[in-house]
Amino acid sequence: MNRVRIAGLGHYLPEKTLTNLDLERMVDTSDQWIRARTGIQERHIAAPHETSSSLGLHAARMALADARIDGADIDLVIGATTTPDGMFPSVGSLIQDGIGAKRAGAFDVNAACVGFMSALATAMQFIATGACARVLVVGTEVLSRIVNWEDRGTCVLFGDGAGAVVLEAAQFGGPLGLVLRSDGSKKLALFAEGPCGPRDANGEGPAHHLCMINMEGPAIFKFAVQAMTQAVRDALTQASLRVEDIDLLVPHQANLRIIQGTAKHLGVPESKAIVTVHKYGNTSSASIPVALSEAQKEGRLAEGARLALCSFGGGLAWGSMLLEYSRTGVVPTQRNEALVEANAAGS
Repeated sequence: MNRVRIAGLGHYLPEKTLTNLDLERMVDTSDQWIRARTGIQERHIAAPHETSSSLGLHAARMALADARIDGADIDLVIGATTTPDGMFPSVGSLIQDGIGAKRAGAFDVNAACVGFMSALATAMQFIATGACARVLVVGTEVLSRIVNWEDRGTCVLFGDGAGAVVLEAAQFGGPLGLVLRSDGSKKLALFAEGPCGPRDANGEGPAHHLCMINMEGPAIFKFAVQAMTQAVRDALTQASLRVEDIDLLVPHQANLRIIQGTAKHLGVPESKAIVTVHKYGNTSSASIPVALSEAQKEGRLAEGARLALCSFGGGLAWGSMLLEYSRTGVVPTQRNEALVEANAAGS
């Protein structure tokens, strides 16, 4: 079975930023309230002409450039999104066309905020079996299109963006443990209706506000910390590793207090947790690949580092992946502990 190296990373955020001070002029809220409860200071908002596929295409091209390969070298494109351009074709197909991956297959994965990790796990299976040699995974969202800008409890949380990863068959690297879970009975805790849902006797669809993000904030907060903590522990058990073996915690960027709570419950120093939520808000499927791409640019991803990815989202869905990070794909003679520790301590 093939192992998997991360050959390239890229991310893209729309030019427009929406600060907490901007939101003060839109709804009954304040910068102090938002920072205290979420840690978010600003978020990026897609321009009218931008879509999930266009944001994702920017990130994909950056990842390909980072990997020093052409789109024609890609065997499969997997899009992860809850906000596709349309019902079909898939965002993956649109990105596949945009990068010129003419011999590649393409499809989307929708697992809400767990979408990227689910797509990543899927991509790694294609590589592990030998079905594909190179796979592009893109998490991309324009959540601003489904945010109720009159709901001060949710509109402060979300932003738009995209992150991409190029995966390649190798001798070293890839998943050490994987946990994906779902509980559809709790769907009303976090949901957004769509155009193909049930109709009433008059053939009418759901009310407009139901087609936007609806969330039970306190319940989701409690669930998120517990679910991500347990998922990481279960993945560690699968891999026969300890919490101390985690070099970097890469959590879904939904809320700073959730990130801090998860690190605390796990016993992982906050210095080992990657945090971008203050700059971008919750970008759903894009949050983990954006965080990974930024971490690489900051020099925090050391060869052989053990990363603990974890996420939660609508479904309700949650999970964790323990990932052995490798750019070279070559089995190291020894783990570079000093570099791993130095990078984990940086921010």
